[in-house]
Formats: sequence, C-alpha cells, structure tokens
Amino acid sequence: MLVVTRRQGEKIVIGNDIEIIILDIKGEQVKIGLNAPKNVTIYRNEIYEEIIKNNKEAATTPSVDVIMQLKKIANKSSKK
Repeated sequence: MLVVTRRQGEKIVIGNDIEIIILDIKGEQVKIGLNAPKNVTIYRNEIYEEIIKNNKEAATTPSVDVIMQLKKIANKSSKK
C-alpha cells in the first residue's frame, strides 16, 4: 500500500487519467474530489462490498425460471 500525505488543494494522479483532489479537511473528515473517465466506475467501499455480496447471493440463489422448471419436473414425475 502506498501511503501519502496531502494538504487541502493538493492532488494525487493515478495512471494518466485519474485524479484525486483534497477539497476540504475538517477534523477527522476529508472531502475528496475524483476526476476519472466515464468508463471508470467509482464506488464508496461500503457500496462496493454490498454489490459484491448481492452478486454472490444472486449467483447461488436459483432463479425463478429454474424453480418453476423444477416444479414442473416434480409434478410430471409425481403423476406417473
């Protein structure tokens, strides 16, 4: 991990096209601005973790279509 110290108004550049600007510092809170291309997705960490959690749940939870197909199969085999 790279650790840097910045003051209000100073910037950090990532690659050729991402810029982080320190906008304001009040106590323990730092307000930052991000300039990045529109194709770069930026999330707060807590939002990103929620997305990952939801994606994992969706990948392990059968879809409604799969459940309906299984019910049809079960109904057909119980009628025999």
